[in-house]
Amino acid sequence: MIRLVIAEEMPMLRGALVALLQMEPDFHVVAEVGHWDDLLPTALEYRPDVAVIDIDLPGTDGLTAVAKLRTCLPSCRLLVITSLGTTASLRRTLANQVDGYLLKDALPSDLTEAIRKLVAGQRVIDPQLALSPLDGPAPQLTPREVSVLRLTADGEDVRVIAQELHLSAGTVRNYLTAIVHKLGARNRVDAVRIARENGLI
Repeated sequence: MIRLVIAEEMPMLRGALVALLQMEPDFHVVAEVGHWDDLLPTALEYRPDVAVIDIDLPGTDGLTAVAKLRTCLPSCRLLVITSLGTTASLRRTLANQVDGYLLKDALPSDLTEAIRKLVAGQRVIDPQLALSPLDGPAPQLTPREVSVLRLTADGEDVRVIAQELHLSAGTVRNYLTAIVHKLGARNRVDAVRIARENGLI
């Protein structure tokens, strides 16, 4: 019997995942959580074989929490599910030693197959991303993008950044949108964090 913990913020989706997985004869959902702060203590209490984790749970930064779970419970295989399907986000997730990465628009059969593969010791990457150039260089920012992001990191708003760099506010917003996409970030704050982690700013 494969013991599972489900970590998903939205109660309806979490309930659907639990119901789906409980239908499998070799699966047993031992616990479910909706917040990062509950994941580690719950996993340590129930010792699941696999944790199915929505990377966008509220609370502590997701990748930090995943790294802590990997350290504290190395026997638990980690399957991240996400709606963010960029190569940059996949690269960052795999760097935190997760075992699988699946997009939320995957088929239910893809999820159940992924869980069984993880238990068998395999790594699973969503088929839509399997051919991404993960071994190539990480995305880089242009000098102008670095300048915009540095000022954003300093807490400056779009108007001030535009004045400082002699740009229009619309151009600054376009730069920020491009930066967020290029880094596979969820928003500007996340982009600043990713850039700092990778020594880009």
